Amino acid sequence: MLTSDHDPTTVPSTPAETSKLVQSLGLFSSTAIVIGSMIGSGIYIVDADIARGTNSPALYLGAWIITAVMTLIGALSYGELAAMMPRAGGQYVYLRESLGPLWGFLFGWTLFLVIQTGTIAAVCVAFGKFLGVFFPSVSTTHWLWHIAHVPAWRVGPMVLGNMEIGVSTANLAGIIVVIFLAIANIFGVRLGALIQNIFTSAKALALAALILLAFTVGVNATAWQANFGVGWTHFWNNAGWSALHPVQVGVGGPIAWVNLLVILAVVQVGSLFSADAWNNITFTAGEVKNPRRNLPLSLILGTGFVLAIYFLVSLAYLLVLPLHGDPHGATALARGVQYAAEDRVATAVLGQVFPSAGAGLMAAAILISTFGCANGMTLAGARVYYAMSHDGLFFKSVGKLHPRYKTPVAGLLVQAAWTVLLCVSGSYSQLLDYIIFAELVFYILTIAGLFVLRAKRPDAPRPYKALGYPVLPVLYIVMAVWICIVLLRYKPQYTWPGLALVLLGIPVYLLWSRASSARNSNSTPGRTSETSC
Repeated sequence: MLTSDHDPTTVPSTPAETSKLVQSLGLFSSTAIVIGSMIGSGIYIVDADIARGTNSPALYLGAWIITAVMTLIGALSYGELAAMMPRAGGQYVYLRESLGPLWGFLFGWTLFLVIQTGTIAAVCVAFGKFLGVFFPSVSTTHWLWHIAHVPAWRVGPMVLGNMEIGVSTANLAGIIVVIFLAIANIFGVRLGALIQNIFTSAKALALAALILLAFTVGVNATAWQANFGVGWTHFWNNAGWSALHPVQVGVGGPIAWVNLLVILAVVQVGSLFSADAWNNITFTAGEVKNPRRNLPLSLILGTGFVLAIYFLVSLAYLLVLPLHGDPHGATALARGVQYAAEDRVATAVLGQVFPSAGAGLMAAAILISTFGCANGMTLAGARVYYAMSHDGLFFKSVGKLHPRYKTPVAGLLVQAAWTVLLCVSGSYSQLLDYIIFAELVFYILTIAGLFVLRAKRPDAPRPYKALGYPVLPVLYIVMAVWICIVLLRYKPQYTWPGLALVLLGIPVYLLWSRASSARNSNSTPGRTSETSC
């Protein structure tokens, strides 16, 4: 249930937030941040890997249904936390208040080190790659300054290295986007929100056009027969309980044959990654108007819209291309969804509909999509480091706002600097492999924190209560834990490095908190700490 932000029983944000951060984001802008942060380049490419893994039209779409169910439950659960604690930092604050400051720090640490910055780096370099469709000189192989090649080496289940360090024309384009968006977001949250609104609207229209074309002029008789058949008999191929699916364990490991419950968990690496970043709006809670109403609404509306679009886009692919294909096929139809050139399924679909202009149209759509995604994540991420700084767990300067624009300047610049370093190092692509497991761990902990806070603070104001509590949150935790177990067993290269990055934050937290305590003990007696909640 949603109540007014003027409910006399509600508790306002901290004095430091209400006096400094400017509440400028309305419901449309908040929803645009959810949508814009979720839609990047993933939906255009991950379907190929999901199709190869499931090898079944029914399981292929089933993977997206599982992603939709989990993400919607997550949004419904986070809505309660967001309405209860509408503070800058969002998920960091929820973990801190429910499980303790260590867990909040580990989330913020991983967000800065990998999750936020690695994703921004990836989508900005993807922007550069697709810019090369219009300007061929922009390429990952066109080096302006090639520093070194780091060869691959194996550590247990992981293969590390195999990176090109330096500045190519493609990652230079990405670096320019990173710096531009960091600077643009310094000039007030309204400007960042305006950019987000424009590009989110454009990318939504682009995806809607793709769906419309695929459902009308793009329907292909060969694809329909292959994917659905008479009476949808082909649709259920390889989807039975007794059907087994091959999964390579680790890198270069043996092939294991698994059932549908396991294979659907394995392929969530792609679909959950594409639907991730929906929680970013909670980071900006201190700048949302009427946050106790607009935060839950924007989470529900934004995730619902994106997940519906994603399902329709994936279904649209099946209307134009066969799921199964030949990796050596000469045409898009022959290669199918599974082996679309460079996994660019959307490009193959538009190329099938518009043979002469399809690649250009899709490249333009992805440029819009990646730019908007990077802007939303740039805007949101800096607010977490701002909140951490006020708790003495990040650089002190990051906790200061621009005197005129009321934006976390240092947070934006530090985030951009680390992102640029990831772009130059070429490590972001490997870091992305570890994101989903680390994200799932923190989603599980945050939703578990919902139960903790219900017990610890039963009388706290909750303008919105999680729909389906406690059944739906428990269902999310069970599903997420199952996916984590499966990934630990069958895809250790995606899990153990992510877990190690999280655990590496423990000694950093101890050092930082000890230094913060020492600073506080040496402060002027009687001074009220700015970090108090």
